Amino acid sequence: MTATTNSAPLTEALAAFVGTFRPALLPDTVKERILSVVRDGTGAMLTAANPAYSTGPLIAEFAREHGGTGQATVVGHGFKTDCVNAALANGTLGYACDIEPYHPRAILHPIAVLIPTALAVGERTDASGEAFLAAVALGCEVEYRVSMAIGPAQQYGLGFHPSAVCGTFGAAAAAGFLLGLDAEAMVRAFGLSACQASGMMAWESDPTENARPFQMGMAARNGITAALLAEAGFGGPVSVFDHGHTVFHAFSRDAKPELLTADLGTTWDGVTELAIKPFSCVAFLHPGVDALLDIVREEDLAPGDIESLVMHFPSSGVHCIDDNPLRSHSAQYILPVAVADRQVRVGVFFEDRRETDPALAELSRRTRVVADEGELEDAFPDFYATVIEVTTRDGRTLKRRNDIARGYPASPLSEDDLAAKFTSLVSAVAPSDRVAALLKAVAGLPDAPNLKEFADLLGQTAET
Repeated sequence: MTATTNSAPLTEALAAFVGTFRPALLPDTVKERILSVVRDGTGAMLTAANPAYSTGPLIAEFAREHGGTGQATVVGHGFKTDCVNAALANGTLGYACDIEPYHPRAILHPIAVLIPTALAVGERTDASGEAFLAAVALGCEVEYRVSMAIGPAQQYGLGFHPSAVCGTFGAAAAAGFLLGLDAEAMVRAFGLSACQASGMMAWESDPTENARPFQMGMAARNGITAALLAEAGFGGPVSVFDHGHTVFHAFSRDAKPELLTADLGTTWDGVTELAIKPFSCVAFLHPGVDALLDIVREEDLAPGDIESLVMHFPSSGVHCIDDNPLRSHSAQYILPVAVADRQVRVGVFFEDRRETDPALAELSRRTRVVADEGELEDAFPDFYATVIEVTTRDGRTLKRRNDIARGYPASPLSEDDLAAKFTSLVSAVAPSDRVAALLKAVAGLPDAPNLKEFADLLGQTAET
């Protein structure tokens, strides 16, 4: 393809944005936020290398067996492989524990895709820490814009996982930037991303929870593949956001294509609106868990004190949390666990405590989800507005509504909370000196000449 003709204005504008992007274009607030979420996502990715969780060892062994030249680190497993398979493995790790940063409005888990992408390509290209962080920010913004233009609820309604579908384009942007692709090459990279974009919500029927995080690894792998092929001169569709068989026609019935490029380069909502999770479960449950914990702590309730527990949630999202076979996504499991533990800790959904805790099992049977077609639905997906109703055994009904979970930018976790979370995640698989060293390496990324120290610390075999 030669110079642009404006025959595909959206595709070409997005490609030009990536092809001319430089780290200096990021506002300071975006740089600060991306460093914070990278730290948090790093902890989430590394803790998932715990050999007690099946997902990490299985995907790492796949990368070891089928990977190529040792270009890039496989987190927590002590070896390197080619950048495509490293990103597949690390992206899967990034979402395995469901404790990574997420974007509420766009319904995305972009950090689980973008840290692995930028790490793998950054190691391959000997990128600086500044370039790595900029690639993560750029990828988050592109992924967000694609999701908002398609419509996150539209994707869910058709059975697609927004993080997987849109993450492919974010990964292509991050990889393309680190590879130095120009606008023309990025047009082809986005076209090749569209050819691979996929990710069905069918993972909801996999009780092992292996398929769920695989979606993020798949997005990272596919986006890098698209960028590498474009770098090599491989041809691709040139108008995937404009005409013909577009992304919008494939994944939406009510797309808003103009959102793809509106205020492009001026606003960075894909980064600034990222939320950080205090609980290890699907983000849809976080406002409800917060509301429930407020009630439980105020009234000093245990599972045996509760006659019934009802969660009212927007109808568009109920399918994801109502008695889902995945414990991480099941209100009937996570809410009773929150009552029992007064927290939702990492790893809680890798076993079914209903099999060993009769009181928790009984409360699970007494927990139900009600689909709301009114105010809560109207607020979705901008807010995961939730109403919790607790009826106690002594006849009281306690009710609480919550629209914004802790960890949202509007309700941020404190620096002490963030530091404690990182330490808790990493110390589960690493000794204290490595925790401190990794924390220092993350803080030093803006000035790091390369990613070697950061990657080496991440690559060391997980210890438990």
